Amino acid sequence: MPPERTGLVAGRTHHEHLTMAKITFVQPDGSQVVVEAAPGITVMEAAKLNNVPGIEAECGGACACATCHVYVDDAWRERSGKPATMEEDMLDFAFDVREASRLSCQIKVTKELDGLVVRVPDKQF
Repeated sequence: MPPERTGLVAGRTHHEHLTMAKITFVQPDGSQVVVEAAPGITVMEAAKLNNVPGIEAECGGACACATCHVYVDDAWRERSGKPATMEEDMLDFAFDVREASRLSCQIKVTKELDGLVVRVPDKQF
């Protein structure tokens, strides 16, 4: 039987066996917001649960807008994966799209992404 869930606070459960992943959101001014995220949620959900500035996520993670656009740091691009066709189509609506552009709602947090660094664009649209 799985252990009893004791609660969820800002994307965190109270289980000791669950390894949290740290994600650093670098703001346009260079400041950093570091959050902890539970595996299984998205980078966008981690940002919203922790009130990270610049991640609007107007569609709530349905890949139907481009307001959770981030730039994945070069060191993390391979581990975070490549955008699927639907994500690439939505990125056409993002501001200042680059090779490192991703929609944070499409990046699932895993233990392998512990230490992930993403940059928040100057504006989302």
